[in-house]
Amino acid sequence: MHIGVAGNIGSGKTTLTRLLSEHYGWTPKYEAVTYNPFLEDYYKDIPRWSFNLEVYFLTQRLKDLIEINKSDKVVIQDRTIFEGVYVFVANNYDMGNLSKRDFEAYMDLFGVMKQMVGTPDLLIYLKSSIPHLVAQIQKRGREYEQSISLDYLQGLNDRYEKFITEQYDGQVLTIDADSLDFEHNPEDLATITDKLDARLYGLF
Repeated sequence: MHIGVAGNIGSGKTTLTRLLSEHYGWTPKYEAVTYNPFLEDYYKDIPRWSFNLEVYFLTQRLKDLIEINKSDKVVIQDRTIFEGVYVFVANNYDMGNLSKRDFEAYMDLFGVMKQMVGTPDLLIYLKSSIPHLVAQIQKRGREYEQSISLDYLQGLNDRYEKFITEQYDGQVLTIDADSLDFEHNPEDLATITDKLDARLYGLF
C-alpha cells in the first residue's frame, strides 16, 4: 500500500509522515530536501535554477516510486510526484520562473514517466493558511527558506487547491492543519489516525 502526504511548505508533511510511520509501523519515504544540490541556489535565484531543481526532484520521485512499487510493505511518502508537477512546476511556470521551452520539455518528460506509475492508495492533504505556513517556516529556522515570498506561498496554495479539487483523480483525505498541533498534542494526532482508520480499515 502507498500513502502520500501532500501540503505546502511548512504544512507539516515530514513531521506527519514520521509520526504516522511510527504509529502504524509503516515505512517512511522522505522527500530529498536536505541533500538536494540545487535548493540553496534555487532560493537565491529562482528563475535561473528552477528547471535544474524540478528535474532533480522529478528524477528522485520516480526513483522513490519504483522502490515503492517493488515493496510489499505499507509505504508513506512525504510529497508525491504529482504535486511536484501540478503544484510546484506549474507555479514556477505561471510566475515566469520557467520558460515555455523548459516547461514543455519538463512536461514531456513527466508524460513518459506518468505511464510507469499509479496514484497512491490514499493521499493525505494538509490544508494550511498562509499565516500558519509562515509561522511554521520561521519556527523551524531553515536559512534558505526565510527568503520565500508571500506571493510564492500563496501561488502554491492556490495551485494545491486546484490540484486537489480538479487535477488529482485518486483518493484524498483532507486535514485542516491550522487547527492541529499533531507534533506536540497526542489528541490532535489521534484525530488524524481515527480518520485514517475509518478511511483505510472501516474501523469507525
